[in-house]
Amino acid sequence: MANPKVFLTAEWRKLALAQYAVDAEILKKYLPPHTELDDWHGKYYVSLVGFMFLDVKLKGFNIPYHTNFEEVNLRFYVKYKENGSWKRGAVFISEIVPLPAISFVANTIYKEHYQTLPMKHTWIEEEHQIQVDYLWKNKIWNKFSVTTASKAEEIAIGSEEEFITEHYWGYTKIGPNRTSEYGVEHPRWEVYPIKSFNIDVDFAVNYGNDFAFLSDAQPDSVILAEGSEIRVLKGKKF
Repeated sequence: MANPKVFLTAEWRKLALAQYAVDAEILKKYLPPHTELDDWHGKYYVSLVGFMFLDVKLKGFNIPYHTNFEEVNLRFYVKYKENGSWKRGAVFISEIVPLPAISFVANTIYKEHYQTLPMKHTWIEEEHQIQVDYLWKNKIWNKFSVTTASKAEEIAIGSEEEFITEHYWGYTKIGPNRTSEYGVEHPRWEVYPIKSFNIDVDFAVNYGNDFAFLSDAQPDSVILAEGSEIRVLKGKKF
């Protein structure tokens, strides 16, 4: 029997994540009410994230022509205290997908910040390395590419990779004093050792002037996670 709390199931695969430390003041205007910024050793990160949605099912059913697609997003990290315990989550500045129906539903019903753009990807898996490219066209073609070793490794306890990948809640500002929350369930991921990366992105065009400076910045870290099956749980508002 299907779990009534599960809204969506899918696989998230080959997640490329580039972390940039930014001033906390930049992020506060995007902070959903009742949440706080979450830091990694005093750094407030935004992550540029590219990955594939595979085998998407909404409440157990495939949606024709919306089963497999790319997503690229820019997110930052927050925490929310509930019943004395911290819940660690992410807030999305923008999420880019190639399918208008996804954007329409996410923006109108869930007050998310999706936009629809032409997208493509390549995965080249060889004996000794993997190359993953995510591309999207916003005036010009933007590209996020990583090359890694071919063997994935466990994420170390207490590592930055753990901090980035183990935020299991999503938070969205839906009003001056209202926030929506949803949960994401997945097992602990493995990551591939990075050999090289290339980020050719116009951050101002894609994410606004607050993040324009990232076009010329080097990321603090880059990760490629294999990903897994995931479950998105029905949310609540507070």
